[in-house]
Amino acid sequence: MKIIVCIKQVPNTKEIRIDPETGTMIRKGVPSIINPDDKHALEAALALKDNDDEVQVTVLSMGPMQAKEALIECLCMGADEAILLSDRAFGGADTWATANTLAAAVRKIGEFDLILCGQQAIDGDTAQVGPQLADRLKIPQVTYAQSLTLEGKTLTMDRQMEDGWQVIKTQLPALVTATRKLNHPRLMNIKDIVRVTSQENPVQVLGLADIQINPDETGLKGSPTRVKRSFSPTIGSEVHMINGSTSDIAGELISVLQELLLVKK
Repeated sequence: MKIIVCIKQVPNTKEIRIDPETGTMIRKGVPSIINPDDKHALEAALALKDNDDEVQVTVLSMGPMQAKEALIECLCMGADEAILLSDRAFGGADTWATANTLAAAVRKIGEFDLILCGQQAIDGDTAQVGPQLADRLKIPQVTYAQSLTLEGKTLTMDRQMEDGWQVIKTQLPALVTATRKLNHPRLMNIKDIVRVTSQENPVQVLGLADIQINPDETGLKGSPTRVKRSFSPTIGSEVHMINGSTSDIAGELISVLQELLLVKK
């Protein structure tokens, strides 16, 4: 059984700062981590591997060369192989172009049974890449899985909903996005750390020339959306005291709310 887990290296959002003049993220000095939801996807794959020696887990990521660090951590947790898509042509990709690129890489990998992704990335929170990837590959998808069991070629999942959950079954191959309720990710272990550090190049790097994709369908060229501006919300409040009789207070309050466009005139 072949499982592919999509991994993204993201900046630690607890330490993100925005340049007030340019409106762009200040990346210098901000540590990068594995997207937390992706760790739950990886743990689901590794749990299936624990119960079946025939399971092979491949972690796949797209990003700059520093993303090797995230993939090496995944290998040290128990993944079998790691592939990084890194090329200037991939830079600036939105979710649409990212899904195109990941789909081309999956086709390059060849046969697979299951693709696991985190429900969303903490730096974008779109939750779009997983479903878009399934669409490109024309396979069933189940999002927001909070439990997962496999019997033969049948996956059974509890899909998280706002007011409960749905029980869904699907046949492999399929794509599943994992919630944090699914499991508790394991730590790196000594056995796999020794295995990975003994390899000269534990992460395979693929560029544009290595996958069959139209250059106009990846990176900035293939991205129909643009981020116009990023900014930090202003923290603070202003207190407006209103004095007078009850009728005067009510009248002035309505006037203030109308000026703030909170009620219609």
